[in-house]
Amino acid sequence: DAFERPADLVDTARAWGGRIGVEVDPLMVITRPDANDDAAAVIDAASAVYLVGDSAIHLRSAIKNTPVYAAIERLIERGGTLVATGPSASALCDPMTDRRGGAFTIGLGLVTGVAVMTEIDGWSPGQLTRARELANTPLVELPTGSALIRRGSEWEQVGDVVVHGDLPT
Repeated sequence: DAFERPADLVDTARAWGGRIGVEVDPLMVITRPDANDDAAAVIDAASAVYLVGDSAIHLRSAIKNTPVYAAIERLIERGGTLVATGPSASALCDPMTDRRGGAFTIGLGLVTGVAVMTEIDGWSPGQLTRARELANTPLVELPTGSALIRRGSEWEQVGDVVVHGDLPT
């Protein structure tokens, strides 16, 4: 968990980066006060940002409408890479899914017109059914080990991705 054990995620990120020859420079934006101008300046100098953590709601609460959020928007506008894993990927969307009950709530809005349910292999049948029934936008189910990649207006599915509806272009 990014909030409770951030060092574990940093170690994992460094190991992955080392395998592909990428230097990982952790930016510890864990609370809303951390999402300040100094952190935004680091993002403004980066070509890629990787968001991690197991709480979409925590991520949204920490960065929505902050200098860090604005810097991530600028990263996307200049063609940089934004990657999010697990519930952080859900938080990119508006609406975003709330895994606690399978309902929808306001997300970051960096990706619109689609909602993403991550790690669905850990969702109960009731949560999955509720999310599918409540969806008023295209809905993507991502089991562990799968990915949905967007480059411009093109989408690529990796693994056992299930898409309900048409993805936005």
